[in-house]
Amino acid sequence: MLAEELINSTTPVLRPYDSVGQAVDLMDEYGLRQLALVEEEEYKGLLSEDTLLSLPDDEKQLSDLNLPPNPVHATSFQHIFEVMGIANHYQLDTVPVLDEDNLYAGTILVSDMISKFANLLGVQEKGAVVVLKMANRDYSLTEISRLVESNSTKIISSFFSGAEYGALDEATLTLKLNRTEVSAVVATLERFGYTVENVFGNAPVENPDRHRLDLLLRYLET
Repeated sequence: MLAEELINSTTPVLRPYDSVGQAVDLMDEYGLRQLALVEEEEYKGLLSEDTLLSLPDDEKQLSDLNLPPNPVHATSFQHIFEVMGIANHYQLDTVPVLDEDNLYAGTILVSDMISKFANLLGVQEKGAVVVLKMANRDYSLTEISRLVESNSTKIISSFFSGAEYGALDEATLTLKLNRTEVSAVVATLERFGYTVENVFGNAPVENPDRHRLDLLLRYLET
């Protein structure tokens, strides 16, 4: 999903002829802490509510402020992962987007983006979440997928967080699966040496004897 697909067409912009007070009122009306300053189609920068509230004269026009520009933005063809990184780094709730001609294309609301991102990760899908701890060198999604699928289970989405330098055994892999009963998956992963740190949304096994038999049969097949 690209930045241009995330633009919220109802998000207003600030114009150079707006006063400080008008800009603050507009942010309050839309519940936003930043808005893009745009002159015709040219993006001038991102103005924050905190900056405007610190000014003594709320009747002064934005064009007369001589504030240092805040040029933070995304481009139309950046992926949602990159845009999320920009929003997180600068602690934004809006991200202006520029097109291929470097002109203002619109604004992304971070709240919208989080919702879209959640859908990409499959959080709305029914299924358990399994969190694995491992060394960076042991990460192989192909191998882990094979083990998961050997239990008639699919990985809906996965997220790998690599260990920082010097913490070689602290990488984390989070798996969203398409089943709520994943005891067999957990047992298989542990049997092959993976550390299962947490399991969320795992439904209880209705027939424990049958479950143990299934585990034994799978073990004998390996």
